[in-house]
Amino acid sequence: MPASALASRPPSGSSAAPRGARVRRPAPFSEAALRDRLGVVAFALTRWHWIVPLLVTALAAVVRFTNLGFPDQLIFDETYYPKDAYSLLESGYERRWEEDVNDAFARGEAEPLPDPAYVVHPPLGKWLIGLGMLAFGADNGVGWRFSAAVAGTLSVLITTLIAQHLFRSVSLGAVAGLLLATEGHHLVMSRIGLLDMFLSFFVIAAFAALLADRVHGRRQLAARIARDVGRGHPDPLATGPWLGWRPWRLLAGLLLGAGCAVKLSGLAFMAVFGLLTVLWDMEARRTAGIRQWISAAVRRDGFLAFAAVVGGGALTYLASWTGWFVTDGGYHRHWAEENPAQGPSALVPGPLRSLVHYHLESTAFHESLTSPHDYGASPYTWPFMGRPVSYYYEGGKPGEGGCPASAAADCAAAITDIANPFVWWTGLAAVLVCLAVLVRYRDWRAGALLGAYVAGQIVWFLWPERTMFFFYSIAYEPFLVMMIALALSLLLRPGRRPGPRWGSSLVLAYVTIAVAVSLFFLPVWIGDVIPYDQWRWRMWFSSWI
Repeated sequence: MPASALASRPPSGSSAAPRGARVRRPAPFSEAALRDRLGVVAFALTRWHWIVPLLVTALAAVVRFTNLGFPDQLIFDETYYPKDAYSLLESGYERRWEEDVNDAFARGEAEPLPDPAYVVHPPLGKWLIGLGMLAFGADNGVGWRFSAAVAGTLSVLITTLIAQHLFRSVSLGAVAGLLLATEGHHLVMSRIGLLDMFLSFFVIAAFAALLADRVHGRRQLAARIARDVGRGHPDPLATGPWLGWRPWRLLAGLLLGAGCAVKLSGLAFMAVFGLLTVLWDMEARRTAGIRQWISAAVRRDGFLAFAAVVGGGALTYLASWTGWFVTDGGYHRHWAEENPAQGPSALVPGPLRSLVHYHLESTAFHESLTSPHDYGASPYTWPFMGRPVSYYYEGGKPGEGGCPASAAADCAAAITDIANPFVWWTGLAAVLVCLAVLVRYRDWRAGALLGAYVAGQIVWFLWPERTMFFFYSIAYEPFLVMMIALALSLLLRPGRRPGPRWGSSLVLAYVTIAVAVSLFFLPVWIGDVIPYDQWRWRMWFSSWI
């Protein structure tokens, strides 16, 4: 592979003409000149812009769907969500189950009790699990894990395309996608029927929509300033034009609302992304030469951004509760009837008041959730992978539990949420590199990726006593691998050491080591039966067991 193949292309507006050539430059306020200034000049797409992401996605699909049904039993928090999904499909709301019913459920021999269940997570993720169960049945692991595997695979595709767009490089996009496709934390969470992979998917999809809106908004800004200049507007650069309909930003709001409808921790991403898109509009107006760029961005962009992101998100969130609204058996469904409203609250429809009360109780539950757990992990430990979760472990003597009779010693089969140590720990270094890039160069890409990282990581520090788990960090992992790609891109800058030639060799070496480490840990990510001593080789720290 030539060195230039891995080099990050310059921003699309920074093309240079051959030395000595006479260049016909557009008028300073023509649409072409403004687009060039705003960095949104189109660049040519080749077939590799589609082939490479699809190849990376195919690899992600193979490792996520192969033997997806193993183990054919509920593991860890699968004891909650597939059963909730089953009752949602039957009744439109979650219902209670008898104790110790997991084995019977996995055999398709259990039914929920008639009483509603009090659950603290919104229903959308469980509805998505239910789609897999509708397609493949509720009595097997493929059924209750299929949707998570789809979400994980699509997350790899979206991450590859985003990185390709951010770095103007097919190869750097492939690097980010390949790291995510083969990384164990993301792989394990894609192969288990929990909610967090759906949150991660909606967050990365919303980010992609906001990037599309950033390009669309800048094109609109250039076109409308040029139009106003052409019409003889007395002062087109005082506040700048309204930018009109922003469909991509509305889509981002709907996707962020879907993330909140999976887990309410999605609210942190909604807040950060909403602020981010307004800051992008401010920067676009300033770059275009608009004098009152701060106030104009607030008045002409900010309020509409709030309506799109928060309003659109609220609509998606309420829609996810449709089953609870249209039935009458859900938990707290009739609370408003039993507690008549007083004063202005009487204007709020009863079912909506009941839902608000439900959420107030759910929030109080989350804040007081302090029961100790063997695999509980403080967010302070997540960047170092201090306490990954063991979802499944089965030991066996030769001839038992899949252990070959010819084996010389005991065997072990495990599914453990150990992230690829090489990727995860160098990712922490990449966070620091991105922070330095943001401070020194004011690179908007570094700021955006760091913002997503903060939304997924720092918010959990607000509840230090709450029981938390390492797998919550899956929400921001796609942004972590893109920060690694950004850090690697610094090795490829022409005219800077090490330069594209040696830098491309270093990038390839990094990817090779990352994939090799993934192959080493793969057996304890997918539950392969291996000799017990080989399992121990992969448990580097006692906190991983």
